[in-house]
Amino acid sequence: MWKYTLKRLILAILTAIIIVSLTFFLVKTLPFSKPAGQDPTKYAYYVNQNILGFVLDFSTAQTGYGEVLWKYQDTARLWHYFYETPIITQYMNWVSNIFTKWDWGTSTYIQPNVGVMNIIVSKLPYTIRVNVIAVVIAVPLGIGLGVIAALKKNTMTDHIISTVVMIFISIPSFIIITFLMLWLCYQNNWLPSQWPSDTAPASIQAKGYIIPVLSLSFGSICGYTRFTRAELTEVMSSDYLLLARTKGLTKSQTVTRHALRNAMVPIVPSILAEFIGILAGSMILEQLYGIPGIGKLYVTSITSKDYNVLLVDMAFFTMIGLAAGVLVDISYGFIDPRIRMGAKK
Repeated sequence: MWKYTLKRLILAILTAIIIVSLTFFLVKTLPFSKPAGQDPTKYAYYVNQNILGFVLDFSTAQTGYGEVLWKYQDTARLWHYFYETPIITQYMNWVSNIFTKWDWGTSTYIQPNVGVMNIIVSKLPYTIRVNVIAVVIAVPLGIGLGVIAALKKNTMTDHIISTVVMIFISIPSFIIITFLMLWLCYQNNWLPSQWPSDTAPASIQAKGYIIPVLSLSFGSICGYTRFTRAELTEVMSSDYLLLARTKGLTKSQTVTRHALRNAMVPIVPSILAEFIGILAGSMILEQLYGIPGIGKLYVTSITSKDYNVLLVDMAFFTMIGLAAGVLVDISYGFIDPRIRMGAKK
């Protein structure tokens, strides 16, 4: 098991390096992300980029370095001509800065001259809070409805649950949040129409969670309901459960002692992966409701052409996806003894 875990971790790290490197080169082929703000702010940015190894600073105009990015005369009456360094050099400096300084770059527009990693860390709590609440609500409800549907298979209860699940699972979350905002905010004025500010009263901030949590929960509840029903139905029709009944166990005993435990084997890893995946947030929902989280930051970095933030945000999403995949693979070995026994053989 340890050998398998180490192998999966190494493979995930290599995959992350390849994806992040390709992302870096693709982003850097775009036009240089020039900073916003007044000239002193721009000058501070270019000086910092020169220190990090992304631009070159000359006192006179140069040839052979492409077009000048920006020129500026400082307070000492000295001219500065800034040129972009070759992409390969930028990549090597970028990797070196990450490992030696933990410096992932600097924002040009969203928060000029602020470290990109500091911006992402400041946005994470909003995304985590909303998504954790959604997962905590969705998991027990989804599994509970799935168990009820499986135990009531082919009855009116099963048909009603399955029909409702099929309806809601077919509707995208951004459609649900749009409907909820129209109904609960604009028509009835029960809830705030946008994410409350940090200075808003506690009651208003609490109400601000209702719409995004409901929008995120519907899809997860439906997914867990379908998954649980399918797994439990398959387990209920297995031979060993029939043998358990013939030995004298009641239906409730066979379900709780055997069926549910075996049906949870493929479900539990998906729950663990979803708790990792919550860090990625929801780009569309956060943008629509104005939640200042990671998802909205990704969209903002694209629209504002803040490529340094975009690059690190994409790298962050890559890490989250790979971490969730590794966690699922490893958890199967710990949850299902048959996988460990098969590995030993």
